[in-house]
Order: sequence, then structure tokens, then C-alpha cells
Amino acid sequence: MTAFTRTLGRAGIEVSALGMGCWAIGGPFWAGSQPCGWGEVDDDESRRTIRRALELGVTLFDTSDAYGTGHGERILGEALKADRDDVVIATKWGNTIDESTRQLTGSDPSPGYLRTALEASLRRLGTDYVDLYQLHLNDLPIPQAEELLGTLEELVEAGKIRWYGWSTDYPDRATAWARDGEHCVGIQHAFSVLQDAGEILAVCESYGLASLNRSPLAMGLLTGKFTAASRLGPDDVRGVAPEWLKYFDDGRPVPVWLERVAAVRDVLRSGGRTLGQGALAWIWARSEATIPLPGCRTVAQVEENAGAMEYGPLAPDELAEVERLLGDLRAEPVAAM
Repeated sequence: MTAFTRTLGRAGIEVSALGMGCWAIGGPFWAGSQPCGWGEVDDDESRRTIRRALELGVTLFDTSDAYGTGHGERILGEALKADRDDVVIATKWGNTIDESTRQLTGSDPSPGYLRTALEASLRRLGTDYVDLYQLHLNDLPIPQAEELLGTLEELVEAGKIRWYGWSTDYPDRATAWARDGEHCVGIQHAFSVLQDAGEILAVCESYGLASLNRSPLAMGLLTGKFTAASRLGPDDVRGVAPEWLKYFDDGRPVPVWLERVAAVRDVLRSGGRTLGQGALAWIWARSEATIPLPGCRTVAQVEENAGAMEYGPLAPDELAEVERLLGDLRAEPVAAM
């Protein structure tokens, strides 16, 4: 496969233009009775999927201590052990977890917990440093977030982390860390054909940060596999959708979003791409700062996602046609995990 790379913001290093999102491979976990995972997973298939991603040129892997309450980090660390120095591992902190019950138990934005959470992630990942450590509290007030920067810089100096970032959909929060965080190199935010994020993308471009894009396939809607008859089970976050997840209701795709997918299907599939590959190509065409992080838990899924790198961004006329078809019909922020 031809290498298609991008720069990881101010870090200045080259990474694959596509990362692998590892939310789903964490398996089931909950916040009380609310499912937060994507259902049961096969750990062996997860390891094969990670290895296949690496074979196909993916060098950036994004996870969190919340995913499966640590299980996702363990699986990722096991799969990448032999190639640790050749990949970029990004993980997140801020949620408190109970590994024995697979429960999210709350949040802790304190500097002390930052250090505790990092040491736990390092153990689970089987490594002595994290390449990109990201705050996983989307709407944390800026003053509290700013209090973490000194500790993060100390961890950079100690070699425990190389860079850091914030997973947030708020441009003012992204701006604060971009301005004041010396080793802040990226902002992770929701971004897809169905959910534009022009303001936060502009912050990333202005400050030279990577725009790391979660939910680039709109929780699966942009793969084309869902119809009005689709129904997801109660162990899937989409099956019992929390308030912030706009695309599904009672386990079913919301019809308006299926209509919008149908509206852009043909242009996204131009040039031999699949629908999902076209959705990733749209993101690349929007900005050279973007690095989409589609989730996957099977070899087949990662092969299709990685295949998008062979095509590259949409052409300018294709991008313009998508904009014409959709206009102002995009969603509010979703999928903050």
C-alpha cells in the first residue's frame, strides 16, 4: 500500500493519515445501567485486527483507560508489544473506573489523579511511555484544565509522555490548551460528513495542531450497513443511546440521518471507493490537519478503512458537491467517548 501520511501537529512527526480507533475492542462497560461499549468482542480477533492495521500502514492507535475499563489498553499493548517503537499510542484519562465491575464511576480532573491514571495505563499497555496523552473530559471548565498543564509538562520532562492533547468539542477549550500548552499537539473532536466542526478545525489549523477525528463514520451510519429495519441490542451504546448520541433512538437509526447518508452516497462512492472510504476521503479533503480515527474490531473492517488511504482525499469538485447536497443539515456534537 502506498504510504499516505500526515504530520502530528506540533510534534512534527509523520504518522499514517488514518488512525485506528480502539473504543470497540474494549468490549462491554457501563456507567450505571447505561451501556458504553459496542457489545461483546473476540479478543483474538481484536489482536489480529491491530496487527493487520499495522501491516496496512496504520501507525497511530487511539484508546482510553475508559474503554472496557482498561481492557482495551491491555489488548492494544499485547498486540503492539513487538513494534512499540514504530507506532504512536494515544490514550486518555479523566474518567474513574472500576475494572472488576467494568463500571465508569465518575471523573477526577485533579493533577494527582492524572499521575495515578497514567501509571495505570502504562502498566496495562506494557510500555514505559505514552506518545499522546489526552484529557477525556469534554466539557471540563478551562480553569481546571489549565491547572493540569504544569503536571503534563513535568511528565513530558520525565519521559512518561511525549505530547498531550484534549478530547473536546469546544473551540474555547481547544484554544486555551493550544495557546498555553507547550507540548499540546492535537485536539480530538467529533467530525464527519454528517457533523461538521469548522470552528474547532480552524483552531487546530491556526495553532498548528493535529485535528484527530472521532466518529468519522458517524457511529457506523456512513458505512452503509444500516437500514430503517436495523436494530441494535441493549449491550451496545447505540442500542440504548445516551442523550449525546443523536444518530440512534431505541436501537434504531434515526430516519433523518439515513436520508442524509443517501443524499451523498453516490458522490462519496465515486472513483471506486466504498461509502465509508468516501466519508474518510471527505475528512482529508477538508484540511491537511485532519487524521480520522475510525473504530473497528474485525480484520475486514480495518482492511476497508485502511484501503481509503490508497485513494486519498476527495477532489475539490467532489467536496463541493457534498457541501451542496447537505448544506446546513448537520448534527450537534455527538459521540464524545
